[in-house]
Amino acid sequence: MAASLNILIVAVVSLIAFSPLCLCSKAYGSGGYLFPQFYDHSCPKAQEIVQTIVAKAFAQDPRMPASLLRLHFHDCFVKGCDASILLDNSGTIISEKRSNPNRNSARGFELIEEIKHALEQECPETVSCADILALAARDSTVITGGPSWDVPLGRRDARGASLSGSNNDIPAPNNTFQTILTKFKRQGLNLVDLVSLSGSHTIGNSRCTSFRQRLYNQSGNGKPDLTLNQYYASMLRKQCPRSGGDQNLFFLDFATPFKFDNHYFKNLITYKGLLSSDEVLFTKNRESRELVKLYAENQEAFFEQFAKSMVKMGNISPLTGGRGEIRRICRRVNHVY
Repeated sequence: MAASLNILIVAVVSLIAFSPLCLCSKAYGSGGYLFPQFYDHSCPKAQEIVQTIVAKAFAQDPRMPASLLRLHFHDCFVKGCDASILLDNSGTIISEKRSNPNRNSARGFELIEEIKHALEQECPETVSCADILALAARDSTVITGGPSWDVPLGRRDARGASLSGSNNDIPAPNNTFQTILTKFKRQGLNLVDLVSLSGSHTIGNSRCTSFRQRLYNQSGNGKPDLTLNQYYASMLRKQCPRSGGDQNLFFLDFATPFKFDNHYFKNLITYKGLLSSDEVLFTKNRESRELVKLYAENQEAFFEQFAKSMVKMGNISPLTGGRGEIRRICRRVNHVY
C-alpha cells in the first residue's frame, strides 16, 4: 500500500507544474504589480484590522469564513479581482448580487463594510475593497485551520459591475467537468488550480436547490445520480424534497464542516461529494482523480497548492496604478451619494 501510494504521488507530482508562491506578482494585463508590503507605510495596521474583525465575526457566526472565501472567488471570476461583486444597484450599475450564483446565497457584505469603515477611520481612502476581500479570504482560511500565505496587495476597485459576467463566468453546481475547467482556463487557471481551489468546499454550506437534480433527476430521465453514495443520498432527501425547501442548508463537508482540512477530498473518494461539480473531479477526469487521491492522502500537499492557487486567483486582472478607484464605501462608487 505504501509503495503504491508513493508511486501515485510521484506520478501526480510529475504532472503538476507547481508555481512558486508569489510574493511580488505581475498582475495580468494591468501594467502594475501587486505585493504584500503595499500598505506597510500608508496603512501599517491594515492587515491586523482585517484579521481582528474576521476573527470576531467567526466567533459569532461559524459560517462566515466560508462566505468570505466565496465572495473573493465570485469577485475574481467576474472582470477580475476588483470588488465589483460588492456594488449595489444604482443608476448605471446592475448589481452582481442579483445574479444566479449570488442571489439568496452570497453573504458577508455587511462584514466587508464593517472592515472598510474601520480602515477608513485608520487611514482614509487608502485600502481598496478588492484588497479587503483578498485579505479576508486568507484570514478566513487560517482561522478555520487552513494554510496561510502572503497576500499580494495593491488592487483598486471597479466603477462598474457585470451581471452577465456573474451569470456566465462563475462555475455552476451542475456544470460538466469540461465546462468548469474551461471557465477556470479563461481566467488563466489550470486543472491543478481547479482541484485545489475546489477544496475550499471543506467548509461552508450549499442550498438544496444547488444539488436537488442529483437526488431525483440528474440526466433528465427521472433517475438519481448514481455517482452519489445512495445511503448519503437517502439522508439528503429527508431535508431536500422534490419540490420546496430550496433554501435548506447542507454542509459541503459533513465530516468536519467548520474545519479547513482535506476531508472534502476523502468524501469525493467515497462518492459523498455534495455537489455534482465536486464529485466530477473524481469521476470524470483521470488527472483530477489522481489529484483528489493525492490531497485525500496528503493534507500538506493540498494546503501548499491551495495557498499557491489562491495567490494565482487573486492576480486575475486586478486594477492597479491609475485605473479604478479606492471606494470610500464598498457598496457604491465614490461619485454616487
